[in-house]
Amino acid sequence: MRVQDIFDEKHLFIYEDELATKARATIRDFGLRILPVIDEHKRLLGMVSRQNVMTISSSLSLIRVKGIMQESEYVATVEGDAFSTMKEMMKFDEWNVPVVNSLQDKTYRGVLGFENFIDAIIKTSPEKLAKPVSEIMSKKVISCSPDDEVDNVWRLMQNSSLAGCPVAKNNKIVGIITEKDLLASGETWPTFESSKGRFRDSPKISSIMTTLVTTVNPSVKAIRVAKAMVSKDIGRIPVVDEEKRLVGIVDREAIVKLIVK
Repeated sequence: MRVQDIFDEKHLFIYEDELATKARATIRDFGLRILPVIDEHKRLLGMVSRQNVMTISSSLSLIRVKGIMQESEYVATVEGDAFSTMKEMMKFDEWNVPVVNSLQDKTYRGVLGFENFIDAIIKTSPEKLAKPVSEIMSKKVISCSPDDEVDNVWRLMQNSSLAGCPVAKNNKIVGIITEKDLLASGETWPTFESSKGRFRDSPKISSIMTTLVTTVNPSVKAIRVAKAMVSKDIGRIPVVDEEKRLVGIVDREAIVKLIVK
């Protein structure tokens, strides 16, 4: 299986001289995790992530994309082996990477995400996902409370390199908060300054968290989790016991590890 067989050729991109606020709106409105940045010759220059656009302090900002973009730590090529590429992505802790023709000319072609690889394996080699969730889930779960302030949870997520965090009360799952939720809420201005320039108290996580949470029990097969991740476009699924207590979490990287090990 090659990268060219599974990557997203229609993934959106942006030019370096466009406004950063356009990048933010594009990532927010289309639910993107990354937005590749290209030049007028369609050569890859870098990318903008959700975290990058959360640094913009005003909807009227004149900052250009080149002012917030970051270098892509790992770039995939269309001819690359999909399994080897997944291993490299995990090494660099990148769930989504730009795809180019070659590393020499860097002509942008699209984006490859863990979800593209997982979807392909579901269709071609479902037997690779036969293990129960209990064997691949992480038991060290970082969670937050619905009463925690948004700014504190955002900092927790940044410091722990988390794109999502389960919300629990009395150790029972009541929601989940993700970078996507934070971006959509507009509650992540730097130092939590409002768009009008006035500082205000940070709201509670309960006001912006997703309450309809997909959960599984430890005995569920990994393929069920994989299908839910792809069909619902979610990056992580909390694992709960019979009493709905949070006992673990499974993310896309755990699914990919199971496939390529």
